[in-house]
Amino acid sequence: MSLRKLLIANRGEIAVRIMRTARAMGIATVAVYSEADAHALHVETADEAWPIGPAPARESYLKIDAIIAAAKASGADAIHPGYGFLSENAAFGEACAEASITFVGPPASAIRAMGSKSAAKALMEKAGVPLVPGYHGEDQDPALLAAEAARIGYPVLIKASAGGGGKGMKVVASAGEFADALASAQREARNAFGDDRVLIEKYLTRPRHIEVQVFADSHGNAVYLNERDCSIQRRHQKVVEEAPAPGLSPERRAAMGQAAVDAARAVGYVGAGTVEFIAEGEDFFFMEMNTRLQVEHPVTEAITGQDLVEWQLRVARGERLPLTQADVPLEGAAIEVRLYAEDPQKDFLPQVGRLDHLRLPDDLPGVRVDTGVRAGDSVSIHYDPMIAKIIARGADRAEAVGRLAAALAATEVVGLPTNRAFLAAIANHPAFTAADLDTGFIGRFGADLLPAPEPLDDRTLALAALSILLEEARVSATATDPADPFSPWGLAPGWRLNRAAHVDLTFSDGGARLVVRAHYRARGFALDLPGGTLEVEGRLEADGTMEARLAGVKLRARVVRSGMKLTVFAGGTERLIEFVDPRRASIDATGTAGRLVAPMPGTVIRVAVEPGQSVQKGAALVVVEAMKMEHTVTAPRDGTVARVLFAAGDLVDEGAELLVLEEAG
Repeated sequence: MSLRKLLIANRGEIAVRIMRTARAMGIATVAVYSEADAHALHVETADEAWPIGPAPARESYLKIDAIIAAAKASGADAIHPGYGFLSENAAFGEACAEASITFVGPPASAIRAMGSKSAAKALMEKAGVPLVPGYHGEDQDPALLAAEAARIGYPVLIKASAGGGGKGMKVVASAGEFADALASAQREARNAFGDDRVLIEKYLTRPRHIEVQVFADSHGNAVYLNERDCSIQRRHQKVVEEAPAPGLSPERRAAMGQAAVDAARAVGYVGAGTVEFIAEGEDFFFMEMNTRLQVEHPVTEAITGQDLVEWQLRVARGERLPLTQADVPLEGAAIEVRLYAEDPQKDFLPQVGRLDHLRLPDDLPGVRVDTGVRAGDSVSIHYDPMIAKIIARGADRAEAVGRLAAALAATEVVGLPTNRAFLAAIANHPAFTAADLDTGFIGRFGADLLPAPEPLDDRTLALAALSILLEEARVSATATDPADPFSPWGLAPGWRLNRAAHVDLTFSDGGARLVVRAHYRARGFALDLPGGTLEVEGRLEADGTMEARLAGVKLRARVVRSGMKLTVFAGGTERLIEFVDPRRASIDATGTAGRLVAPMPGTVIRVAVEPGQSVQKGAALVVVEAMKMEHTVTAPRDGTVARVLFAAGDLVDEGAELLVLEEAG
């Protein structure tokens, strides 16, 4: 079967990743894009690109007819769905077949068999694969589901039957919480997958999440390419993935691998797939099968030396698997983290905005970076807020952990908050170093991973002040009259008649005003800081890179200025502070204290109250959906709803006031 021109029905880093492999195989690539992605990296990377609709995914990347039309118009003879969007949509695979276009994925029958978690678990039960105690039936009557939860025993886990990625998944600790959790899980499932069916399982207390990469061809061959440990999760979404799973014996690896291959064979699988298990003690239980390439596939590539996208394309062409089970290697260790535009200090709310500055550590030894964005691009409300995947490989796990920590220390993002510091805290945590892993890792060590912000230290303040002083000196030098370069009127050396030469610089850190008095010296400055006077000097490059000496200690840093905001990167840390321009009388005090506002741009999907209604502290008021996740705005105190400013279905900006709540009495 020929495969000469490949359309990638996706966006972002996975589209760029697939294009790289296709190009190496001599296959031409076609991108599709929404209006929001007209100038995206995947569009510029492709050999050609076709528009498919407006920004919302349901009007572009999820429109099967638009993608098939683009494939026909471009002459593509195959479509790779990537992951997410239509990658596990059986109807999409069938539409490709009807259009005589090769679908780079499993048969539609396999997608359907594994697409429903309930049906898949029934199938695995027949095959003798162990399952977590639970309810996987078709009857979705809320009373029956509540009764099944009581039978299983709390805590239980409600999961969307048709999807993954943490969407439509809720942990329920008691019967009193069940009804609200069920309704929320069903809404999320319906919005994300168009299917609100759920299943219920016993919630294990200290499990590990271990998944096995499987591959099968159309000639009856199937292998497993070792496993990945994805136990470190937040809201049931993977944060850290590594291969191989620490502490897994060869015997257990073989048992889980064989079970995964058996699962694939049971549904006539072809292509790349991942069988996910939950493991606790010596037991492991089937959870689900993802009938696509996974976000974390690079760690498997790192320990096997194989290109899994190349395997996919070769299998799609009708070729046999490149390796037999006995030939699958396992060398070294690899760890992947997902760098997201989200604010850990605001309960990890996704962020949208422009990437004013972006430096990714793809030049470090043993480090790979997959990304679909560049500096100057924007993170949109319409799509997943992942900026990049950072993958570190080592001869063993200890080396991989060290390289990961170094890579995160070298990562720089300016323009919107990210989880970089949170990921770095995980990479440097003693429990992570010791491979003490389970799905409760983040909850158990939350105080270490998300410490309260510390006061601004003198070193960071000195670097910020030095950057301002050096930048002003550079501007002053360029402003010199070329006809009289030695004129004192064209220079700003800090000289003052009959008084010491100094200048005061004012900064704002979290609302606190800090004044640094800089005394000019023959070489550099003496800075009066909260902790005392510090002699400093340095050299500033145009990109903000600075070689500084603080009290004689040499260090490298970068200070990126965006308007009046300065982001200081030094020694693996970052700090955002604001320079107060002396030409402004004051900084306007703004905020949302006491106001009930949208935590981020999104869509109001539920208004739980009406004007005149009395509510108690903690009551749900408005539910906002953004990036396929629900965010509930609750009452901060007892009160009466005075006004409701938005209705279900309305779009809201971040900070938009949703309703007015008057104090009780």
